[in-house]
Amino acid sequence: MRCSLDEWIHNAEQSQIKAVVGFATKLRDDLDAVRNGVTFSVSNGQVEGQVNRLKVLKRQMYGRASHELLKKRFLCPV
Repeated sequence: MRCSLDEWIHNAEQSQIKAVVGFATKLRDDLDAVRNGVTFSVSNGQVEGQVNRLKVLKRQMYGRASHELLKKRFLCPV
């Protein structure tokens, strides 16, 4: 048995399970982005990874060092 995404979302929204209903509702709210995410071959994953790495470094060094040291540590990772 195979159903489309729209059918699955409709069935999930009719479910008695609160978490499934909430997930389906949010999925429908951003349906264009969901479809694009599974159909296009390009991704911003590499950019998101670098942003995450910078945020981790900032959290580790919060209040410990200057902005210059943070810049050096980010641009020249060990």
